[in-house]
Parts: sequence; structure tokens; C-alpha cells
Amino acid sequence: MHGTLSLAMAELNRLRRNRRYMIFTVGLPVMFYLVFAKQSGTADNVSVAAFLMVGFAAFGAFAGAFNNNTVRISQERKDGWIRQLRLTPLPANAYVIAKIIASMATTVPSIAIVLLLGRFYGNVNMPIWKWVVIAVTIWLGTLIFAALAVAIGYWLRPDSVQPVAMLVYFAFVIFGGLWFPLTGGLKTFGEITPTYRIMQISTDVINHGTMSFGNVAVILGWLAAFVALAVLAVRAAAEAV
Repeated sequence: MHGTLSLAMAELNRLRRNRRYMIFTVGLPVMFYLVFAKQSGTADNVSVAAFLMVGFAAFGAFAGAFNNNTVRISQERKDGWIRQLRLTPLPANAYVIAKIIASMATTVPSIAIVLLLGRFYGNVNMPIWKWVVIAVTIWLGTLIFAALAVAIGYWLRPDSVQPVAMLVYFAFVIFGGLWFPLTGGLKTFGEITPTYRIMQISTDVINHGTMSFGNVAVILGWLAAFVALAVLAVRAAAEAV
């Protein structure tokens, strides 16, 4: 376990020095919120400032867990780094666990900064427990994208992984309603996505102080599916070595 944590800390230090990573996970969500949060009106029965606060916090956090990891894992597999780690005394799953730990840790600033902007720039007011529930919901949602990143990163080559990752990510962003509320057929389709359900949990908490078990069940279903895909991808890669 100590070796796994050391590997996770090394990954954290690398990400902390990665300017591109910080721009996409923190810089873009903050910039978008500052530009769009002052609109009047409501979205999904909450203020536009509250809706965009949740959406952009999730946008940055999920990007941090998914986009960077897919490319990095694919490249490190090609370079032989993952194979080299298998020759060390580290547990077989140390690499994947370290990636997930680093993802979960590095998404915290993105969530925290956007939520703080929501409170002090967007004038979103609610009890402290609601802030905590929303932050934890988004943060745990990053597990879904961390698992998917492992699956895609192990399966695809570096020359093809980035466009696929961007396409998949923005599909979840758009059909999950992170940027704008969904209506009609788009909403019907979006309801199957985990991003939409995370948004619904957050807006329900803001509105009513409750959350639907159905939303939680859909999110857990996606998490289980992506974890299974990740396990299959890792095992297939191990057998190919």
C-alpha cells in the first residue's frame, strides 16, 4: 500500500506542474462561470448562477479525471512504463489505483473554486449541508470518468486516443446538460447519462433538499459498467504482454 501511495504522490506532483491540465480543469470552468453566471432567470428550476455553478464544477472535475488520464495511460503503456512497473514489488493494481487516487485528489480544487465563485460571485445562498452534498456528489462522480479513462487508455493507441476521448467526453457534457438545461428529445436521451443524473441530484438538493434513489441507481450502474470495462481492459493488456 505504501508503494501505491508513493506512486500516487508522484502522479500528483506531475499533474501539479502540468499547466495544460490546470488550465482545462480549473482555468476554463472558472472563466466560463465568470462570463456566464450573471445571467438572470432560472434553469431546471434553480437560478442560472446555481445551475452553471454545478455544471462548470462538474465540467472541470470530470475533465481532470478523464481527458488527461486517457492520453497519459495510453502513452505510458506504449512507452513500456506500465510493463516496467509490473517487474517491481508493487501490487498488480498499483498503477490503476494510483491514477484514480491522483484523479480524485486533483479534482478537488476545480470543484471547490467554482463552488466558492457560486457563493461569492453568483450569490448562490443555501445551507452548508447542501454545499457539502453537491461537492461530494460531483467529486464521487469523477470515479465514473476515472474508470472510463483506464478502459480507453488501455485499449487505444496514443495516436487515436485523444480524439476518441474528446468525443466521448463532450458527448457526456452536452447530453448530460452541464452547459444548458435539456428539453424534449434531447432530455429524454440525456436522462440515461450519468452526467445528467449528477446534475439532477444537485439541482434537487438545491430546490428540495432531497435526492432521488433513481438518480443514484443510474449513476451506480454507470460506475459498475465502467469499472467492469476497466478491469477487462487491464486484464487484456496483461495477457498481451
